[in-house]
Amino acid sequence: MSVTFCGLGLAHRVINGSGTFDVIAARTAFGRALDDEFPFAAYVSKTITLEPRPGNPPPRLWETPAGLINSIGLPNHGLEAYMRSDLPQLAGLTTRGSGAGGDDGRAQAPGRSERWPVPLITNVMGSTAEEFARLVEACQTRDEIAAIELNVSCPNVRTGLDIGADPGQLEQVVAQLRPRTRKPLIVKLTPNTADVASCAEAAQAGGADAVSLINTLRALALARSAAGTPGAAWLGGGTGGLSGPAVRAVALAQVAAVAARVNVPVIGMGGIETAAHARDLIDAGATLVAVGTASFRDPAAAARIADGLGERHSRSATGGDRGQRPRAIGVAGERAGEHEK
Repeated sequence: MSVTFCGLGLAHRVINGSGTFDVIAARTAFGRALDDEFPFAAYVSKTITLEPRPGNPPPRLWETPAGLINSIGLPNHGLEAYMRSDLPQLAGLTTRGSGAGGDDGRAQAPGRSERWPVPLITNVMGSTAEEFARLVEACQTRDEIAAIELNVSCPNVRTGLDIGADPGQLEQVVAQLRPRTRKPLIVKLTPNTADVASCAEAAQAGGADAVSLINTLRALALARSAAGTPGAAWLGGGTGGLSGPAVRAVALAQVAAVAARVNVPVIGMGGIETAAHARDLIDAGATLVAVGTASFRDPAAAARIADGLGERHSRSATGGDRGQRPRAIGVAGERAGEHEK
């Protein structure tokens, strides 16, 4: 079932979490097959900063019994390299739709045998309002970019956490950015705050067109000696962000709280592995859902979930969402968590 989100017509409701699916690496590995079976209705880029970032030192990943802690550190080649090299490779993605759309804001599909464009949402992060402004202004100049997501919610990046956790500062920053672009502005909210709904209201008051949540929960993994005694933090960056099934109940509660307080669309994410999980977030108030950690185990997870929701016409998925794996095309890349850290 097609849907309209911030003026963008999407084939279905399932997108990716920033930094959890590397299209460029996937295309290198699988070529045309990725484009034929692209799983997402919109594609969110990894976080882009003004200057290149090497990321955190290794080790970067720690698996828990019900999730994954990552301390990636937002590695990227910087704004200039993204615009020059990555953007041309991310433009022009398409996916299969589910047939004609309907009422209630649903977009009209090109038809079951035709392709839907996959809008590109560029995720950006700055350490100050001025840095955010330069990033947003640069994105405004590129027609390939359909919308902009502001990363104010990333654990392990102090400035992002400070902005996203303080409603007053968040509203001020978004208000400064709003006049600098005509593209939809999506604010990525942090779960690591006392009142996420107040932060969502602040983002809306500042001019955000949508909000997305949850990012990962701040977490710690301890190294242990041969004798079993705890030692120092195991991850190279110290703390990390917890994602996967362990955060799903938190995501559901926070999405419901935010949806009850704002009028803008909500993108819900956190531990989605099945269509039932996605439906729970939609029922809680999400317009779209984003798949992140699940893509590392099953690169076709988003397609399977969209099929299970009845929102994607699939030639290869015949078992709904009962655990069958459609023809898996693509790779998630090396980044982990609902978002890069």
